[in-house]
This record gives sequence, structure tokens and C-alpha cells, in this order.
Amino acid sequence: MHVVYHERYEEVYTSDPAAAAGRIECIKATLENCIEFIKPKAASEADLLSVHSQSHVDWVKQQNLTYEVAVLAVGGALKASEFAMKKESAFGLIRPPGHHASPNSSWGFCYFNNIAIAVERLRKEGNAARALIVDIDLHYGDGTANSFMSVPEVDYHHVQGNTRERYLSDLRNILNSQEDCDFIALSAGFDRHELDWGGLLKTEDYQTIGRMIKKYVDEKCDGKVFAVLEGGYNHSVLGESVKALLLGLK
Repeated sequence: MHVVYHERYEEVYTSDPAAAAGRIECIKATLENCIEFIKPKAASEADLLSVHSQSHVDWVKQQNLTYEVAVLAVGGALKASEFAMKKESAFGLIRPPGHHASPNSSWGFCYFNNIAIAVERLRKEGNAARALIVDIDLHYGDGTANSFMSVPEVDYHHVQGNTRERYLSDLRNILNSQEDCDFIALSAGFDRHELDWGGLLKTEDYQTIGRMIKKYVDEKCDGKVFAVLEGGYNHSVLGESVKALLLGLK
């Protein structure tokens, strides 16, 4: 398992919870003795424009420091996707998150849609005919859905359920009913944890989620999967939740 990380992800670029001091550090501290860290490069403007409009890119540029970190976050997702194509699982320990970023707008602590840009580059480079994006964040990734609403070759599913059992059952149903695809891209939000905003999942449930997805990709996608960080705001449990997911994906 590769973890894509850049020290600039630790910068506090706004006052929102996704940019809070210590959020990336608590994950890195949990993983650093057992995981290889890979440093990404910033995404190019051409990468951004594969999903976003020029006017949206220009608007984010006006945010100065936020833009610099945001293009590095996209670069982290791109790097993670490159490992996936080599059948090496990877996790983008990145921020800002991205699943609320649509082609022409963004909200919810997001600026560019990291996972959508990574998926689109794989498609344009001919690495995949069909893609499945699974979103385990508390919140629906409207930006990701909007980015691919007219692209039948990309399926977006947001996992839902008001109990642990129903949530895991919904993920199982998504995977069981899915047409064959070339890889899975996982929007990995951890704010459904019982001690986070969603108040639902236990830490060990994230390992179960990872195992379910790993089983699917090994059987259907030739082992090709990558994940990127979305939400998750309780620093006392966030690192262990991420570690649990990655153990499941190994």
C-alpha cells in the first residue's frame, strides 16, 4: 500500500474543519511506521480543465494559498491513480477534499474534484473503459455526480444506511449489482464514524469496507483500486479509521 502525501497538506489554508491544524498530522502519525509515503507533484492546469471550467479554475486561483495546496491535492489523487493502474493499491492522504466540487462551482470545503480529475485522466489516456466511484463519506458527493452525469462509462455510488448493518449491506449491494469495471476509485470520508458527525460506524467497520472493496477489485478489476481522503473531523479517531481502511484494502 502506497500513501501519497505532501507536507503542504498540513498547511492551514482556511478556517474550515477540513483545513484544521493537526488533521493531516494525526493520520500521518498513525501510518508513518508501517506505510511508504510518496510525494506528488502539483496537477497541471490542463488536468484541472479536464473536469472544471476555466472560470472556476480562475476563481480558485484568486484564493492564493488555497489554490497552491488544492493543485497539490489533485496531484496526489493523480499519483494514487497511477499506482492503481500498476495493480498497486494507493491512498491519497490529501486536502482540500474534492467531492463537492462540480465543473463550474464548489462548496463544502472543496475546490477541485480530486477524484473526478484522476478518473477522467485515466479515461482520456485509454487506461479504462468503465470506472466505478464509491463514496463512503457522510455527505453525498454532488460534485462528483455532476462531473459524470452525462458519462455512462462512469458510475458514482454514495453508500447509505441508518445503521451499521444497513450501511454495510448497501455497499455489498452496490458491489454485487455493479457491471464489470476497470477500477474502483474510493472517495474515503470518515465522518460517519460513531464519534464524528455521522455517529454511525465503528473503527473496525472501515477495515470491513476495505476488505469488501478489495475482494471486488481482485475478482472483477484485476486488483485496481485507489482511494483519496474526503471528510473526517474527529482527530482522536481519524488516524485509526484511515489505518483500518488501508489494512482492509491491502
